[in-house]
Amino acid sequence: MQEQIAGIRKEYKLKTLLENEVAKDPFTQFSKWWNEAMLSHIEEVNAFCLATISANKKPHARIVLLKGFDDSGFVFFTNYNSTKGKNISENPNVAMVFFWKELERQVRVEGIANRVNDSESDAYFLSRPPGSRIGAWVSPQSSVIENRGVLEKNLEMFTELFPQVIPRPPHWGGYRIKPASIEFWQGRPNRLHDRILYTGNENGEWKISRLAP
Repeated sequence: MQEQIAGIRKEYKLKTLLENEVAKDPFTQFSKWWNEAMLSHIEEVNAFCLATISANKKPHARIVLLKGFDDSGFVFFTNYNSTKGKNISENPNVAMVFFWKELERQVRVEGIANRVNDSESDAYFLSRPPGSRIGAWVSPQSSVIENRGVLEKNLEMFTELFPQVIPRPPHWGGYRIKPASIEFWQGRPNRLHDRILYTGNENGEWKISRLAP
């Protein structure tokens, strides 16, 4: 079994990523790659791995969904009382990774996460399907529960409580990750991958560097 696992490998050869080809800022570069990923019809193209750190310096990672981005950062939504929410309140330093295997690409982001304002959270919450809105009330995310019956009981209770308008729970909303660095990774043959790193400074300027694979 171990030999079979060790023998799994893929030769990357689709594209290149050179310094004279990339945009001057990482958000323009991300937009370019994002549009190409969208055109490639990648399933759940907005899925990324979010890594957080607890107060006792224990790392946690999970897959979440990107819900927006611009030159101010990357936005996702969650339960503030979840493990990720508690981690961010204790330590706002986070990392995120997109992996688009169909394009042999990876994007790594490191930065600071802060809550978005209430109006932004309200607007997105109201755009969600009714079932998802009720679900935000039903699930005490990341908490230990006795069995699935707890969720079913909560679903019945909150469905009766909110028969028409489902408001946003006070414990649910968005975060915006403001990057300190963004790395673009393009798979290349013989594991000699292209890695271009953007590092920001206090003046909002970006330094572009090539990293060894």
